[in-house]
Amino acid sequence: MTTALLNPGAMGAAIGRELRAADPNREVLWVGAGRSPDTRARAEAAGLTEVGSLADVVEAADVVLSVCPPANALDVARAVADAGFSGRYVDANAVSPTTAREVAELFDDAVDGGIVGPPPSQSGTTRLYVSGATASSVAELFAGSNLEVRLVDGGAGAASAVKMCFAGWTKGTTAVLLAIRALAQAEGVEDALLDEWATSMPELVTRSEAAPAAVGPKAWRFEPELQEIAASMMAVGLPGGFHQAGADIYERMAGFKGRPDAGDEAVVLAEVLDALLSR
Repeated sequence: MTTALLNPGAMGAAIGRELRAADPNREVLWVGAGRSPDTRARAEAAGLTEVGSLADVVEAADVVLSVCPPANALDVARAVADAGFSGRYVDANAVSPTTAREVAELFDDAVDGGIVGPPPSQSGTTRLYVSGATASSVAELFAGSNLEVRLVDGGAGAASAVKMCFAGWTKGTTAVLLAIRALAQAEGVEDALLDEWATSMPELVTRSEAAPAAVGPKAWRFEPELQEIAASMMAVGLPGGFHQAGADIYERMAGFKGRPDAGDEAVVLAEVLDALLSR
């Protein structure tokens, strides 16, 4: 079964590598036109096969797996559908259940997915939640790989709902934590707050100091994901303001895109807090 991967970013390339690990004889296609040298290097390292255009993917692939920034997920799906793809489309992006259902409407055979965890490099770290009538086929694609596939009861939107709930906590609370550190700095009470945290909630000291270096380079992707979480909340009558504000926090950190997530945490923390307060 020929599979295509759109697109091999850090997560996508790792997913593609696991597809190849599950079956070394499987060909995993990707579209190289217009992609950056870094993307090309990731695709080559993952053992992916370059094709010239999306039309080539549509002609050759039985399964298309979409792993892209959430803001691009619907446009990518529409482009694949407009190109005439008639196989199985697996949308594994961090989008709201509503967006996932919009994607599913474009295809006769659609699987909704949501990835939890880092790019898989060893077993036990990363799960791909999937839902839909043919979701079990995705588990078969990754059998024996480092990526664990978990089935979620329900159709399109169910797997995405799991992702939105999970990220709503992890990414949402990180945004709130950074905003609180920025507030304490602006009011001149950062030392007093850190002393109190050290007494009552010491994990917040460590987490708030490590978070900027960890999330700064990825904040540009987190901003639209928080927007999707806010939309998920509002779609069921819950307030979306928590995560709308979180999206604003990550948008203010967008300038850290591409920076390494290592180095002096104290320096990165100071730079991130300055960026948050610059508005």
